[in-house]
Amino acid sequence: MIPAPHILYCHCASARLLPVETREAALRALCLSGLPFDAVPDLCGLSARRDPILHRVAAAGRIVVAACHPRAVRWLFVAAGAGLPAEAARLLNLRTETAEAVCAALREIAPGETSLPPRDFQTLWDQLESASASPDGWTPWAPVIDYDRCTGCLQCLSFCLFGVYAVGSDSRIEVRSPQQCKTGCPACARVCPEAAILFPKHEAEAISGGMDAGAHEAMKVDLSAMLGGDLYSRLRERNPRFSKERDPALALQERQKFLSAAAGDPAPEAAAQAGGTRIPPAPSPEKPQ
Repeated sequence: MIPAPHILYCHCASARLLPVETREAALRALCLSGLPFDAVPDLCGLSARRDPILHRVAAAGRIVVAACHPRAVRWLFVAAGAGLPAEAARLLNLRTETAEAVCAALREIAPGETSLPPRDFQTLWDQLESASASPDGWTPWAPVIDYDRCTGCLQCLSFCLFGVYAVGSDSRIEVRSPQQCKTGCPACARVCPEAAILFPKHEAEAISGGMDAGAHEAMKVDLSAMLGGDLYSRLRERNPRFSKERDPALALQERQKFLSAAAGDPAPEAAAQAGGTRIPPAPSPEKPQ
């Protein structure tokens, strides 16, 4: 008999981006299936905190994760140091798939016989609904890096004002301090020339990982050129989606907004924006020795 897979269900408790009817159908089907599964309030929070449960899931022989966009889920596990084996993992997208499609997929993966008794759906649902996705007071909002696309240009390191990024011992950019990211700010994702930065909780598919990474045109530009030249105007003419999701003006507005909230009076930068003056990039932190 085919062994039961290790199933992880994410309730998306902090952002509620997964449709309630899909979440309810998926969780109810799992409770009735007799399959072993873990139901967690928020996968993003587990990833940022490198929770051991993700390592346990990644080490299983067969894996099913019912959460959001598969691309985002894959890199959330990598961010936690628990990369999923591609050949053994099936990722169900509760954000876009219909409840019927998700339930059909769960029926397909069930072994012929299950020995576990059904679980109480309502009790588990109520626990997940009331569970705190922010047990330490931090809302799970942070970037994850798609290393299939990242070229190590370090523009995110230069652009972020909050110390989220650092260069690791392997000379690769990493999200060193996810808790320092400002909730709701996706500015670094908008300036990444390779669309390698994802915010799984963002509404736009191009930023949350809903689009196939290959759908983006790989564009490598210097941050100084982005802030001072007209390259982005030409790119907007060529690619309407780039205009919508990779907007440098919007990125600067977002950065300014969260700088204002976090650091008091940013009058010099605000005045520079108002006057149309080129705003220099933030100085890059020194790389660790």
